[in-house]
Amino acid sequence: MEVIGIFASLVLLIYFAYKGYSVIFFAPIFALIAAFSQGLPVMPTYTELFMVKAAIYVKNFFPVFMLGAIFGKVMEESGMAQSIASAIIKSLGPKRAVLSTVLSAAILTYGGVSMFVVVFAVYPFAAALFKQADIPKKFVPASIVLGAFTFTMDSLPGSPQIQNIIPTKFFGTSVYSGPTLGITVAIIMFVTGMMWLTYRVNQAHAIGEGYGAHTINEPSPRDEALPSWHLSILPLLTVLVVNYIGNNVFPWDPDSLAPIVAMKLPLTATALKNVISIWSLIIAVACGIVVSIALGFNRISKGGISRAISLGAVGSLLAVMNVASEVGYGNVIAALPGFNTIAHSVMNMNWGDGPLASMAVTINIICGITGSASGGVSIALDLFSKFWLDWAQTVNMSPEILGRFASIASGGFDTGPHNGAIITLLAVCGLTHKQSYPDIFAMTVLKILMVGVALGFVAIFGFA
Repeated sequence: MEVIGIFASLVLLIYFAYKGYSVIFFAPIFALIAAFSQGLPVMPTYTELFMVKAAIYVKNFFPVFMLGAIFGKVMEESGMAQSIASAIIKSLGPKRAVLSTVLSAAILTYGGVSMFVVVFAVYPFAAALFKQADIPKKFVPASIVLGAFTFTMDSLPGSPQIQNIIPTKFFGTSVYSGPTLGITVAIIMFVTGMMWLTYRVNQAHAIGEGYGAHTINEPSPRDEALPSWHLSILPLLTVLVVNYIGNNVFPWDPDSLAPIVAMKLPLTATALKNVISIWSLIIAVACGIVVSIALGFNRISKGGISRAISLGAVGSLLAVMNVASEVGYGNVIAALPGFNTIAHSVMNMNWGDGPLASMAVTINIICGITGSASGGVSIALDLFSKFWLDWAQTVNMSPEILGRFASIASGGFDTGPHNGAIITLLAVCGLTHKQSYPDIFAMTVLKILMVGVALGFVAIFGFA
């Protein structure tokens, strides 16, 4: 009954999110209903568990959300994000519309542009190209998902996306950890994803299905001149280069935390290595913002810079609070007796000689509950990272493999129908879950299969 109560709470949260209700409002309600049903006092659970865990998540990652959103908005206001997408799409042409969309989204995401902004930047060009090639519009969201929500989000080493940052805080690794494993999985994910989308497009053409008659959010012809893509890509390169220097070259002072420790102020970071990747990314994206403003200053309309900063900052508040509410919800669920039953069942299964299979199942379950890759992996690592790290040490597995694997595993069941990024993507594209979610789900299944591929590679080649 306790397990059923958890799943009932989850179903309600998914249903209300699917209907467009705010997760910020309803996540605590359904968390408290589940807590009350299993004997936890409501108000202490709300203020001392839900809110505390949500606040810790905001403390740790709000700068990344805020700067990433502002960077994306400046790139959008200056036309540089659209310039990069347009250049790729035009160079490959209508016959390669799917590949053009995937690569455009991938380059922008790996360059540090927020996934939400990538959707707005790529969609108008992708839709126009799909229409020109008479490819069903329903495949546009899945193409963007493959480029922005898969291998560049959690597999490729050095990705500045939050899903690649979170494990560094728990394992003391860097965003470049597990490069061989990450690159291998990313290549397989890209190739198999393209094979699926190509198959689906050919299948649609075989039955005479074309772009279709659409009236919602159809892109209008763009008359404005866009900046050169050679210039536009410089802010992205700035983020990548500065982030690499911060993680691998810059000699951070090992006593950086000492003054705060001496003042007896509370710390969530237990060691410098646990925050270097976050610090490096904050500095890198800040530099990217400066470069993008400097290069795009003459192209941004009057008041555009202040508008971009304001919209980015305000938009990041909504994004981080959505995830923080899901983190608070997940932590309440994790404190319930019913969840302990699930967790112990997972932990007691025979997972072989290492912790990776245990990580895969646990992280995917929690990401599915929260509907968020970053929220789910944050909760899972907060609860079990020490257990997995100790287990890895007993089998001589490096923390770098744990960090990379945790990132890859986070991108599995997170993209449920209640995932905020999926809801936003479909709204921007003017499509419904019924029209496009089956192929988005296929990309999710693909990511889950890649976890199995990663397990196989570690088992065969070690990568430790």
